[in-house]
Amino acid sequence: MSGALYPCTITHVRTSPRRYALRHRTYLWLIDPDRPPRLPAPLRPLAGFDARDHFGGTAPTVRAGLERFLAAHGVDLADATVSMLTQARVFGHVFNPLTVYWCHRSDGTVLCVVAEVHNTYGERHCYLLRPDSDGSATTGKDFYVSPFFPVDGAYRMRLPEPDRRLALTVHLERQDARPFTATVRGTRRPATPAQLVRLFLRHPFSTVVVSAAIRLHGIRLFLRRLPVQPRPAHPTQKGMQ
Repeated sequence: MSGALYPCTITHVRTSPRRYALRHRTYLWLIDPDRPPRLPAPLRPLAGFDARDHFGGTAPTVRAGLERFLAAHGVDLADATVSMLTQARVFGHVFNPLTVYWCHRSDGTVLCVVAEVHNTYGERHCYLLRPDSDGSATTGKDFYVSPFFPVDGAYRMRLPEPDRRLALTVHLERQDARPFTATVRGTRRPATPAQLVRLFLRHPFSTVVVSAAIRLHGIRLFLRRLPVQPRPAHPTQKGMQ
């Protein structure tokens, strides 16, 4: 097996229109999409990496989907290396609220970062980022994620590439305020069969659980009378066909 595992805690904090916070524990994979982990046959149902789950879902590999998306936005991936932080398929099911790709030139410098976001309506959107030396970047919000926020404002993302620690932060900024912040915090573990089994037993069917948890918290917010924002049609992005 290759790559790394990150048992982690994901937090969402809303400060407007009402304060609400949630915390969820799970685990993520950091892999090279050109060389996804080769699991022993009995463990393969616990971690699958499928090109259908990323970008337009029609490319033969995840790397090919990334190349197509970047080329449509004027970026040549060429011989760049890629690190991918993601949820894997577990028993055939996957839900990836956020997948991050760090693309490095041959000299090791950062070419770009891509943040791929999925919502619970089966839609996906990619943000092409040019982070600074701190791993921070700002981009306009172009995608409907939560039914309680309209598609406006901007994201301030801090996405340093994980090493021993995983520490991602996403702020939604609207009208000089930050009504929503999401964080992912974790510690690196070797991607061994024993570690994978241990994490699966601790967080069984993790992708189903995270999808269900998002919907459950949405129901709670609805019952607290948060106004639901209409969902606009999401056009297909360039390079996502």
